[in-house]
Amino acid sequence: MDASAGDQGPYAKETGTDMSDHATNAATETFLAYRNLLFTVAYEMLGSAADAEDVLQETWLRWVKVDADQVRDQRAYLVRITTRQALNRLRTMKRRKEAYVGPWLPEPLLTAPDVAEDVELAESVSMALMIVLERLSPTERAVFVLREAFDVGYDEIAAALGKSPAAVRQIAHRARRHVDASRPREVVSPGEARTVLESCRRALETRDLQGLLEVLAPDVVYVADGGGVKQAALRPVVGAEKVVRMIFGAVGKYPGVVTVGPAVVNGSPALVVRLDGEIDGVLAIRVEDARISGLYYVRNPEKLTRVESETPLTLR
Repeated sequence: MDASAGDQGPYAKETGTDMSDHATNAATETFLAYRNLLFTVAYEMLGSAADAEDVLQETWLRWVKVDADQVRDQRAYLVRITTRQALNRLRTMKRRKEAYVGPWLPEPLLTAPDVAEDVELAESVSMALMIVLERLSPTERAVFVLREAFDVGYDEIAAALGKSPAAVRQIAHRARRHVDASRPREVVSPGEARTVLESCRRALETRDLQGLLEVLAPDVVYVADGGGVKQAALRPVVGAEKVVRMIFGAVGKYPGVVTVGPAVVNGSPALVVRLDGEIDGVLAIRVEDARISGLYYVRNPEKLTRVESETPLTLR
């Protein structure tokens, strides 16, 4: 949901406050002015749009009680509240993920094409990086996201997390080292990614086994998220031939019409797979050396609610 200053959405309703009150109106306008930024912060920390929305609701409930006249930097203050709430939720999500059936992938978001042209934003919300962030501890992830994506100062991060600036610097260094060891070695342009993806799309739609083999890296990794609701591989599948056999084995069993269309998901080119017109899943890719080194297929219906309309994201 994209709220604007003219549409206060649920934020006016939940407080039980008379919205004619000037202070509450001002708080609402300020919150909505930064809403897309706060959503992006929460989503990058959590990988779940539904949980990010809950965090924004919690942020709003706390913000409306604050005396805004006493806040020197309202943007920083709101980011601090959002960070704390997201960190709390991230810790509880850890238990949910431990009980999750099969691999857990971030919730894909349909984003505007211009997001892909913003290299910094597209990189920060890419499925490939979001998956790497899953390997960090909650605190490491919070520090990495705030420092690397949003360029928040160490002092401000320390205040948000209740730690010393020196400790935050150490955590940032450790998190960056972990991420750098796992992230793609090269930054692929949107144009190159689209070219590779189009070859993949044609191979899938025409059921061209050899064509798909040629676009996959020999050690490609395929990860599917069905959440126990839709059938999906319970473990990552490694190797081009194994991946092709598995994909076309599943496609071959379906008697209906399979269509594969391009989309911009999490700021990067991706594919939306439909079975007889109904969305079956979103396929995101990781490209290295002009070949696909990672395939990430989200089938869990609960994670497909954000692929019909665009979700606005921003780092500012």
